[in-house]
Amino acid sequence: MIISENISLLRYNTFQIDVAAKYFAEIKSENDFSELLREEKFRSQQKLILGGGSNILFTKSFDGIVVKNSFTGISIVKEDENCVWVRAAAGEVWHQFVLWCIEKNLAGLENLSLIPGQVGAAPMQNIGAYGVEIRDLFDELEAIEIATGEKVNFKNAECEFGYRESVFKNKFKNQFLISAVTFRLNKIPKFNVNYGDIKMTLDEMRVNDLTIKAVSDAVIKIRSSKLPDPKVLGNAGSFFKNPVISKEEFESFISKNPLANNYPQKDGTVKVPAGWLIEQCGWKGKVVGNTGSHKSQALVLVNYGGATGNEVYQLALDIQKSVQDKFGVTIQPEVNLV
Repeated sequence: MIISENISLLRYNTFQIDVAAKYFAEIKSENDFSELLREEKFRSQQKLILGGGSNILFTKSFDGIVVKNSFTGISIVKEDENCVWVRAAAGEVWHQFVLWCIEKNLAGLENLSLIPGQVGAAPMQNIGAYGVEIRDLFDELEAIEIATGEKVNFKNAECEFGYRESVFKNKFKNQFLISAVTFRLNKIPKFNVNYGDIKMTLDEMRVNDLTIKAVSDAVIKIRSSKLPDPKVLGNAGSFFKNPVISKEEFESFISKNPLANNYPQKDGTVKVPAGWLIEQCGWKGKVVGNTGSHKSQALVLVNYGGATGNEVYQLALDIQKSVQDKFGVTIQPEVNLV
């Protein structure tokens, strides 16, 4: 096990923020992690487990040890008449895993195509897009408790999934390394194409026979048209969560903003698109120093080159304030701040 010192994290975060880690180690197996747990440089330092670095904003260098999770491997665990259980290691690239499932004609994850990051981050964030969330397909995950080195399994209910939330972002934050995730996928597709522009895009693509690959292709086309490639332009995708407001708050909001898109939830609350709120405040396409709100999707904050994490964070604070002032609605970051 090699623990490096003073390592730049520039290539380990999609915002392309140039900060450093005091110590850095890459682990490719549970044995690697077990060895790392015995190292004094690990035990005595502040710790950060890093996946694809696609949902993190570094506002300063990290005075501790950054552990890059590079576990790999995908396998079918079991199947029955209707479902197939697929286990993926936490270090697998999420989109490549989705494509693997589509190639095997296993349905459920197609709406989550082209989301950046690794498999291990999916349940942490309860990632979602176009009407589908991880909790809809999640069976269990395997994790290693950092304090003890013990392996622990978490079933769906134990993860306490919420909107871009789980126990791993709250009460168990920084306490576990997720090593693998198992999903329950469908042999017979249950298509979800009524959210966003999927149906319209399928029509534009002249898709007559609906397949999970066609849905995936439509999602890829939509995301590619709206979201900048982080390899070209530093970003972490959607920076803010869509706010969910009470029925009473929504009635007041919609009376003043009758053209606003909205998505009623099962519990009576209503989700309002953060991108629309930000755009109405004049931020879409606006450049501030080395950063700004992207021209095609106001929800995406970008690093045009050389931006610091604090520049991006200040932009986020300014956007939050303007939305609060104009609409009385609070938008919260989806991106993890370090």
